[in-house]
Amino acid sequence: MTIAALIYGSGIDPALVLEKVVAKLRQRGVALAGVIQHSGEDCSMTLELLPSGLRIPMSQSLGAGSAACRLDSGALAQAASLVRKEIDTSPELVVFNKFGAQEAAGGGMRDEMLRAVMAGLSIIVPVRDSLLPQWKEFVGDEFVLLDCDPEAVLAWWDAQMQHSIT
Repeated sequence: MTIAALIYGSGIDPALVLEKVVAKLRQRGVALAGVIQHSGEDCSMTLELLPSGLRIPMSQSLGAGSAACRLDSGALAQAASLVRKEIDTSPELVVFNKFGAQEAAGGGMRDEMLRAVMAGLSIIVPVRDSLLPQWKEFVGDEFVLLDCDPEAVLAWWDAQMQHSIT
């Protein structure tokens, strides 16, 4: 089991990185679980469940002028439940869309991340550089820092596979 944190700052969209990584790993036949995020031009969000490809809308309409969080907590709970079921199938790798504000506050997919780690599964999680202290508080020192770049992630995965063979 290895935890890979993909560190990113402003100007980097971790969702695009994960899309590329997941596409390459699917081509290789890697058994995946978890979620990747897709954002629409209208600021809408969907989570794509792995490996099924099912997409769950995560945004709720709050009306004009609202400044509140648009995250649909019911949809997030549904997605988390489905991710837990996939983790229980013992995939080779669990992908999480990010360790964001929800996870830093103790919610979001935090329990699913913990479940995957406790099951001995390798995970990859993008972490915004500003949330690195909360991330370290959550996982301690038991993680690998990677650039939020598809080539870096794939090289890490290849090294994991080499290590597991020897």
